[in-house]
Amino acid sequence: MAPFLLQLAVLGAALAAIALILISFVAFITATEMPHLHRHEDEKFFLNARVQREALPSIRDSPTKQLSVVVPSYNEEKRLPVMMDEALGYLEERQKQDPTFTYEVIVVDDGSKDETSKVAFKYCQKYGSDKVRVITLVKNRGKGGAIRMGVFSSRGKKILMADADGATKFPDIEKLEKGLNDLQPWPNQMAIACGSRAHLEKESIAQRSYFRTLLMYGFHFLVWFLCVKGIRDTQCGFKLLTREAASRTFSSLHIERWSNFPLLPKTNPRTSASPSTF
Repeated sequence: MAPFLLQLAVLGAALAAIALILISFVAFITATEMPHLHRHEDEKFFLNARVQREALPSIRDSPTKQLSVVVPSYNEEKRLPVMMDEALGYLEERQKQDPTFTYEVIVVDDGSKDETSKVAFKYCQKYGSDKVRVITLVKNRGKGGAIRMGVFSSRGKKILMADADGATKFPDIEKLEKGLNDLQPWPNQMAIACGSRAHLEKESIAQRSYFRTLLMYGFHFLVWFLCVKGIRDTQCGFKLLTREAASRTFSSLHIERWSNFPLLPKTNPRTSASPSTF
């Protein structure tokens, strides 16, 4: 029995190594040296609450909001309302307690085939287009490309990445804010606070197959060895960036699809893994 398990483990490790090599090869050949943000003409505008087209702002403009929340969404018509209700409920309550607090939520529909844009637009009509905006991409770009499009159209001094599936409790943004503030002084106003699910690793392993667990550890090793050594959970979709860090980081985005954030060369914003418990 023991030799069989050993052979199985060796086979799994070999398959995981092959898969990781293939992933690295695909990432290498699809990356571009000087990425260019191409916008389709329709992607330069958003619909306001009166269903009229307005030009989107640029991240190079001076910020006019304290916080921008960018929500990349692909076929999320069912899960998006749960996330939006929680996020907007928190943001509205925070604004009531502090009238100087201003925010916007930017939902980026990444070429969905369902009614994601229509679902998101209902929130625009309810809260107003100054608080909720929907960017509908003409074709699917991938999560990295969708986030970049939202970031480059944001107005906030700080920019939060938040997944549409609601996997993270939105009020935990306060932990990210604390992590970001603890990094001060910020070199050239650049800093990033990363959420972490590392404390849930044992629970997630128990629900995965051995093969997926091997792939997970192999991927984490590659990210640690080749890219980022100070962040335990680079793939958590809950990150808070200063405007300057967001501009520099996403201007250098080489891969628009999954696993995009830790693979950003030519940038060195100060980062921190937030001590969050979400």
